[in-house]
Amino acid sequence: MIQLAGVVKRFGDIRAVDGVSLFVKPREVVGFLGPNGAGKTTTMRMITGYLVPDAGNVEVGGIDVVKYPEIAKRKIGYLPEDNPVYEDMTPYEYLEYGARMRYVFGQEFKKRVKEVVEKTGIGDVITRPIGELSKGYRQRVGLAHALIHDPEVLILDEPTSGLDPSQIVSIRELIKELSREKTVILSTHIMQEAQHLSDKIVIINKGKIVAEGTPEELEKLARGEMVVHVITRDKRFRDILEKKGFSVVESREVNNEYEFVVTAQGKDDIREEIFNLARKEKTTLLEMWKERVSLEEVFLKLTKEEEA
Repeated sequence: MIQLAGVVKRFGDIRAVDGVSLFVKPREVVGFLGPNGAGKTTTMRMITGYLVPDAGNVEVGGIDVVKYPEIAKRKIGYLPEDNPVYEDMTPYEYLEYGARMRYVFGQEFKKRVKEVVEKTGIGDVITRPIGELSKGYRQRVGLAHALIHDPEVLILDEPTSGLDPSQIVSIRELIKELSREKTVILSTHIMQEAQHLSDKIVIINKGKIVAEGTPEELEKLARGEMVVHVITRDKRFRDILEKKGFSVVESREVNNEYEFVVTAQGKDDIREEIFNLARKEKTTLLEMWKERVSLEEVFLKLTKEEEA
């Protein structure tokens, strides 16, 4: 659905985007993470056609964004970070304006405006000046504007920035609903938001992609090993684990229960092996869980490694 190949964008002597390649599948939600100035917004603006790359190619739905910008833009709905709405307009007027720019007229406009007003929940404020609306409602109006032409792709730059907690939850739920039928790229500084909404996470730093994958794949990449906690009443299970090649890096005893912290390099998941070993040795496992690395830790580790 979206493909970037070796994309470069310079501003003077600065390479804001430095050879970015990325593929986004239809109806996939991609969370774009990176420090301030990493190149997220510049990359997103090149996907939308608002900026032209200095090198490389950008395609949306098989359409080259540079060669055929008008066709490509019809496939894209874009919500910029600052959401530049016209405050003297009502939401209805703003949607009508957006529809005209995208060649949506007459009965088609009436159909689309009814659908986007219902989806974004702005019916109660449709005739009020946008300048009188709360930040949460303004974001919803911005989303409705991005959706008015029924695009296949949504590009959302910091869609929950500046919202209060209840507004954040509301906008997240709306994005989750829209992602069932749209391909979505969203940038955010909120790690939990990326983890909750995204099928894939892309981390960009200094204009380059330093990692991409599911949260679980990024966790494995950052940690480089699997860590599992095992609790049993069988003290000898530590020796059994070590004889089978597992590394027990920590153990403790509490109330005749033994907790072993087990690691293994280069394996996807060792829990099934440990479970089968315990069954074979007639050891009862009271508990077993995989230790998780937070997305914040993954992000900090990967961006710091790139800077080192």
